[in-house]
Amino acid sequence: MIGIFDSGLGGLTALKEARLLFPKEDLVYFGDTGRVPYGTRSEETIRAYALQDLRFLTSFPIRAAVVACGTVSTTSLPALRGAFDLPIFGVVEGAAIAAAKATKNRRVAVIGTPATVRSGAFPEAIRQAYGALTGNADGVEIISRACPLFVPLVENGFIEKDDPITALTCERYLADIREFGADTLILGCTHYPIIADAISKTLPGVTLINTGREAARLVREKLPPIPEEKGEARFFVSDRTDSFASVASVFLGSKPENVTRIDIGSY
Repeated sequence: MIGIFDSGLGGLTALKEARLLFPKEDLVYFGDTGRVPYGTRSEETIRAYALQDLRFLTSFPIRAAVVACGTVSTTSLPALRGAFDLPIFGVVEGAAIAAAKATKNRRVAVIGTPATVRSGAFPEAIRQAYGALTGNADGVEIISRACPLFVPLVENGFIEKDDPITALTCERYLADIREFGADTLILGCTHYPIIADAISKTLPGVTLINTGREAARLVREKLPPIPEEKGEARFFVSDRTDSFASVASVFLGSKPENVTRIDIGSY
């Protein structure tokens, strides 16, 4: 069993990929929908929330955890790895490697929550990955931009390619990236792939790196295979189950039936 958590719904992009890569692995997902978004909060608060989230997941017999949240991955992984004795995967390493391989003009952009951008974790990882590939870590240029409105847009269903609110928000946030000339963009929050079409419309021709997908691929590479299991997925949230199930269907392609609300504050 693998545990996956996010501040809300975005981590479902990682779960969807994990279902494809580990079809016989049981999965348990927690979305902290009652406290989303994390990215505008202090690092101390983010770490406290993340520790609670993972304490809940370890109440199940998980053999590894995926932190399917850019904000937590860039601010709290050392604290989590120090507190729990199991493999814990974030979303930074796999995405950085994918971006280093994808870029042709050596210009990479990163978008994420304010906390993710402040951390500087993605640029550092991109340079390390590019250096490992080419021998020149300074040979890649990177621009980072915070996009704090993208998470609430996704969580509230403003996800259509031609939605005027989402389109205007994309233009506001991404104009600098277009001017910079990046040919590769890391979607540094797992919510962002849901509005990938709108982002691509603003940045035509730019390769988008899905952090949730790359995290799941990294888990497949590093985690040993298991005997056959049922391959079931269970879902838990900290707020209303009906609203989660409705929007989650956009991420997963079908409406999850087994969604349970928990009191995350008790963990």
